[in-house]
Amino acid sequence: MNAEQLLDSSRPFLTWLVDWYNTRPPVDLAEVVEQAGGATRVALMAVDVTTGFCSQGALASERVAGIVQPIARLFQRAYDLGIRHFILPQDAHSEDAVEFGSFPPHCVRGTDEALTVPELTSLPFSDRFLIIEKDSISSDIDTDLDHWLDDHPQVTTFVVVGDCTDFCVYQLAMHLRLRANALALREVRVVVPVEGVDTFDIPVDVAREIDALPHHGDLMHLIFLFSMAQNGVEIVSKVG
Repeated sequence: MNAEQLLDSSRPFLTWLVDWYNTRPPVDLAEVVEQAGGATRVALMAVDVTTGFCSQGALASERVAGIVQPIARLFQRAYDLGIRHFILPQDAHSEDAVEFGSFPPHCVRGTDEALTVPELTSLPFSDRFLIIEKDSISSDIDTDLDHWLDDHPQVTTFVVVGDCTDFCVYQLAMHLRLRANALALREVRVVVPVEGVDTFDIPVDVAREIDALPHHGDLMHLIFLFSMAQNGVEIVSKVG
């Protein structure tokens, strides 16, 4: 594969993709609730909105920190509309997590990094949050998520926010969508607002200095949003 040829051949698609991204429509959460058939049929899912990805630790990112306030506003809006299902899949890694072979140690269970960000825990209804601990980027493998989904078949609309777009958000949104497809749950709707998700950035020169893989945040964010859309996840600019 030749880099220059790839850049030239991908330019029309990337131009289209940026336009697609910039024209994602907003949706009104009140309309989402109405279309679902009521607030009891809607769940807000926030994956890995924790200190270890937002403010401290090896994987903390300023980009990711920027989604915290929009997510907090969305939580409050959801509660005001009667939504009571707040599901928070979060890293709570064992000290010898296998994942640490791919990523630096982070969000070890019992440490501050594994805590939900204070912008969410300070909400007056935070006692309603259901935290689902996970030891990998998957929210469903060896977790309680599917048990909760099985116990709440009336919930058919899922609004997914959090980080990172191309890791845990992707895994969660795709699981919800593909599970519904496999089980012929035709009412299921999975919505991801761009305002409430993001990923980290590691420039090539920095990656070389720290002996890590580079990660183009803007490109990976865009590609994985598009991949979700291809699979039936609704990508919108914001849910308000």
